[in-house]
Amino acid sequence: MWAVGGGVLVLGRGIAGRLEAAVEVAEEGAEEARHRGLGRRLALAARRLAGDEPVWAQISPGNARRLRAFQAAGYRPVGSQALFPRG
Repeated sequence: MWAVGGGVLVLGRGIAGRLEAAVEVAEEGAEEARHRGLGRRLALAARRLAGDEPVWAQISPGNARRLRAFQAAGYRPVGSQALFPRG
């Protein structure tokens, strides 16, 4: 987990051991942080910190702001996933 002025980046292992990134721009003072590329820079930092390992991010298609930030950082949509719990 890394925190910078106005935002947080979390890297961790998700489904099937994938390295996943989560980014949050702070609600308090969010208007000052928005539209300045903070989300994009945090998403890009996740890729740089991971080195050569692929980084995944689960983003709801309805979250256009976050989807644009990750795409601007070089992430590409690959589809969606469904989990099937056992019995």
